[in-house]
Amino acid sequence: MDHDRYLPLIQTELKKLPVYIRDFYLQTNHSITTIYQYLTEFRRFFNWLRESGISDAKENQAIKVETLAKLRRSDIMLYIDFLKHSKNKQGRVNSPTSINRSINALRSLFKFLTVTADTEDGKTYFTNNVMLKIDSLNTTETLNYRAHNLETHMYTGERKYEFIDFIENEYEKNCDPRALTAFKKNKERDICIAAMILGTGIRVSEADNVNVEDLHLEDAMLDVTRKGGMRDSVPIAPWVVQYIERYAKIRQDRYNPPKDQKAFFVTEYHGEVRRITYNSIEKLIKKYSTAFGHPLTPHKLRHTLASELYEITKDRVLVSQQLGQKGTSATDLYTHVNQEAQKDALRKLK
Repeated sequence: MDHDRYLPLIQTELKKLPVYIRDFYLQTNHSITTIYQYLTEFRRFFNWLRESGISDAKENQAIKVETLAKLRRSDIMLYIDFLKHSKNKQGRVNSPTSINRSINALRSLFKFLTVTADTEDGKTYFTNNVMLKIDSLNTTETLNYRAHNLETHMYTGERKYEFIDFIENEYEKNCDPRALTAFKKNKERDICIAAMILGTGIRVSEADNVNVEDLHLEDAMLDVTRKGGMRDSVPIAPWVVQYIERYAKIRQDRYNPPKDQKAFFVTEYHGEVRRITYNSIEKLIKKYSTAFGHPLTPHKLRHTLASELYEITKDRVLVSQQLGQKGTSATDLYTHVNQEAQKDALRKLK
């Protein structure tokens, strides 16, 4: 579960950050994955505050909230310039999208400190929210450009069925002999995971949290826990149900989970049957898709469902509901994915 994976990481980050960051953690309602990402962004920002001389604290934990209260727009712009010239783990300069994530994390922090924080005297920490003066960076990618890149990394149409068939019938032929036993044991489970994401659009964090009781196959519905712990129910594409039923039938005999094990997708580790992890799902999708010749992430499987659903319905609200999104702005990308319509229109111009 995300909670089991991220909570130790969060606690490690919090130990090295000021006490008001712990208040942020306790008093805000972000998903546990978002909280962890924000904490890593705060660590990077606080490191910069000390390295740039804005704070004379010896360690991040000692940076006073008054230091943040006194920050000016020019200070934040210097930090953004620092990010523009910094490299990520892949050795590449940070993209505008990556920098905007850093800006959003700081916006969330400063909104908490100046608006929603509830200190012992009932007041916020301070009132000067410098992040209100900071705009997001303009990205250099249009929706059409992003859509083109996305379209080449999806399994739309027959390709999704070909991918499932590849895992079913072809992957074993080129599988490393040392991994063959594990593959045979987990094949039905892995196919079920891939098909479920393709046929519901759920996130990896939602897939690994699926419990046995969440499945209602007679109605082709799935209960999921969305970001922030919100419960939701989504329809399952009819073609997917057979793979869920097949895995459900062999789950007990194949893995022998204890009666109190609620997780639908399980794995055996050192003789213990436990819930499959977020990382395991990401790795298995990468493994099979790479062998298939079209490597992608589980998130692209989610994009596949969104794109196909919009292509059929032309309904942004319906797509956003299926994906568990709070608004329709994120679905704009899918309206541009099928560029054949644009090409066809251009052919008709006289």
